[in-house]
Amino acid sequence: MSYHIISDKKLELPLIQEIVFTEKKLKLSEESIGNIIKCRNYLDDKMQKTKAPIYGINTGFGSLYNVKISDENLTKLQENLVMSHACGTGEEVPAEVVKLMLLLKIQSLSYGYSGIQLKTINRLIDFYNKGVFPIIYTQGSLGASGDLAPLAHLALPLIGKGKVYFQDKLYSGEEILKKFEWEKIELQSKEGLALLNGTQFMSAYGILLLLKSHKLSYFADLIGTLSLEAYDGNISPFNELIHFIRPHSGQVKTARRIKSFLEKSEIISQHKENIQDPYSFRCMPQVHGATKDTIDFVEKTILIEVNSVTDNPNIFVEADEIISGGNFHGQPLALALDFLGIAMAEFGSLSERRIFQLISGQRNLPPFLVKKPGLNSGFMIPQYTVASIVSQNKQWATPASVDSIVSSNGQEDHVSMGANAATKTKKIIDNIETILGIELFNASQALKFKEPLKTSPFLEKILELYREEVPFIENDKVLHDEIEKSISFIKNLNIENKELFRSFSI
Repeated sequence: MSYHIISDKKLELPLIQEIVFTEKKLKLSEESIGNIIKCRNYLDDKMQKTKAPIYGINTGFGSLYNVKISDENLTKLQENLVMSHACGTGEEVPAEVVKLMLLLKIQSLSYGYSGIQLKTINRLIDFYNKGVFPIIYTQGSLGASGDLAPLAHLALPLIGKGKVYFQDKLYSGEEILKKFEWEKIELQSKEGLALLNGTQFMSAYGILLLLKSHKLSYFADLIGTLSLEAYDGNISPFNELIHFIRPHSGQVKTARRIKSFLEKSEIISQHKENIQDPYSFRCMPQVHGATKDTIDFVEKTILIEVNSVTDNPNIFVEADEIISGGNFHGQPLALALDFLGIAMAEFGSLSERRIFQLISGQRNLPPFLVKKPGLNSGFMIPQYTVASIVSQNKQWATPASVDSIVSSNGQEDHVSMGANAATKTKKIIDNIETILGIELFNASQALKFKEPLKTSPFLEKILELYREEVPFIENDKVLHDEIEKSISFIKNLNIENKELFRSFSI
C-alpha cells in the first residue's frame, strides 16, 4: 500500500494529482502529530487557566461573538455550530472534489495552529483512506468566513450526522460509524470552528479546475493547429522572431508548441495563395498564450492557499497568543477563480471563430464541410451549438467576486463569493471541453478534403486515433452522437503519454 505522508512539505499540483488520482493513502508525519498534540494541549491548558472570553472557543460565533459560553457547554457549542451551519442546497458536489476537500482540510489542520484533537484529524484521514465521502452541496457558501456550509456537511459524519457515500452506496452518518465501529467524535473547544472555517471548498474546486485547464490548454493548441491545417493557414505567425520581441511566456510557449506540431507537414509547407489568416488562426499564440499566463497566476495563488492555515482563531503556542483574524476570507481565490473562468472562456471564443471559418466554403473547402451541400446540411448546426455555448460562457464569466452581501447582522460585512466563482468556473471549463470536441469534429472532417496532402506525422497519428471513434461524415446523420464521441475522445486521451504526446507538462 502506497502512502503520502502529511507534513510541512508543500503540496504542488503534480503531487496533488498523484495523491488523489493514484489512490495513495494518507498518514500523518511524526512532526505533524507532535504539532497537533502540542497545540491542543496548549489550548486545554489555556482554558483551565483563564475565564476570559476567547472568540469561537468559549463564545458564540459571528455577530454572537460577545455571548460567553459556560465550560460545561463547550462540546455542545461545537456540535451546534456544525449542525446549524449545514445549510447547503443545490447539486451534490462531485466525489473527486470532496476527496480533494478532505485532503486539503487535513493538510491545513496538520500544521498545529488550529487546536484540533489528534483523533479528529485521524478520523478525517480514515474517511479519506476508506473512501467515505460526505455529501456536500454546491450552494450555500459566501466564501468569507471560509466555506462554512460545505465544510459543515464535510464535518457532520464525525458526530454521526449527515450522509456519506461509501462504495457508491448511501449511508447516514450514524450508519457509517456503526459499519466501521467508529466512536462519535466528541468535539472539544474550538474544533467545530477549526473544521468549518477554511477555504477548502474553493481550493478543491480550484485544484480540479487547474488540472483540467492545463489539459484543455494543450488541446486548444492541438485542435487549433488541426484547424489551421484544414484552413490552409500560414506558419509565419508562429515564427519565434515575432514572439521574442513580445516575450510573454504563454505566447512564446504556444507558438513553439504549434510549430512543433507542424513538423514535416505537407499541408503547411505548400505554397499559400492567402498571405494572411483571420485572427482566430493567426493570433493563437497571443490569445491562447494569455490564457496560459492566467492559468499560471491562478496556480500560484491556489497553491499558496492549499499550503496555508485558513481557520480562525489561530493558536501560536510559542508566542503564547490566540489571535482572531481573517485568514478564512476567500478574496484571493475568488479573484483568481473568476480570472480563470474569463481566461478559459476565451479558448471557446476563438474556437468558435475557427469553426465558423471552416464551414464558410473558403480555402477550397465545401460549404458546411459536406460533399453535397443543399441535400445535406452537413456541419451547419454544430456551429450553432458552439455559438450557444460560447454565449453561455460569456454570461457565466461575469465575475462573482465583484458582488458582496452583508451577513451575520453586519459582522460579516464583506464577503468574497468565491464559492460561486468556483462552481460557475467549473461550468465554463466543462463547456470548453465540449467546444473543443466540436472543433475537433469539424477539423477532422475538413482535413479529409485536403487529401492526398497530409499534415504532420504527429497530427496524422492523432487523427488516426480520432477517426477510429468518429469517422468522416458522407451524408447527414444524427450528429449529436458523433459530438458526444468527440468530447469523450478528449476526456479519455491521456496527454501524459510521452510516446504519443509532446510538449506537455503540468
